[in-house]
Amino acid sequence: MTSSRRPDDTASARLPATAGAIIVMGVSGSGKTTLGGRLASVLGYRFIEGDELHPAANVAKMSGGVPLTDDDRWPWLDRVAERVKVLHFTGCVISCSALKRSYRDHIRDRAGVGITFVHPEVDLQILGFRMRDRPGHYMPPSLLDSQWATLERPGADEGAIRLNGVLSLETLTRQVLAELSERASKEA
Repeated sequence: MTSSRRPDDTASARLPATAGAIIVMGVSGSGKTTLGGRLASVLGYRFIEGDELHPAANVAKMSGGVPLTDDDRWPWLDRVAERVKVLHFTGCVISCSALKRSYRDHIRDRAGVGITFVHPEVDLQILGFRMRDRPGHYMPPSLLDSQWATLERPGADEGAIRLNGVLSLETLTRQVLAELSERASKEA
């Protein structure tokens, strides 16, 4: 099933069935929230900031500079999957680090629907600069190395859209929409 939603900056984008649920993934500072919000706006989808789904204990740990463990992450990933399951019919974009393949598989399995992962990839040094320039976020720059070490980039078999995350927001948005449109034309 494809959606006939028409993004406001493309001539006509038919979207693949998996485009009803998009997760913008990556380490802190990679632009997940910015790109996710833009994609949701253009597609007319609901945007969910994944950081807001963390249990309070996770936020407290990260605020204190303590990296999360897998056991800390599973309840959060369950919340992400539940949002996908509920909202994919009307379209949703969620920002979620989804650092490991096992996390992405967990979300897919729990949601039970197709999900397109979008990964804006950014060099570690640039991420460090970005994180220092965003005061007030509970994720301290000191945890970047831990996230970087945990990151497992999506494999070709995952069907993720991998992007050069230093490109402009407009370019990244166009690239994602073009890839979604191309995938839809292959489904037709």
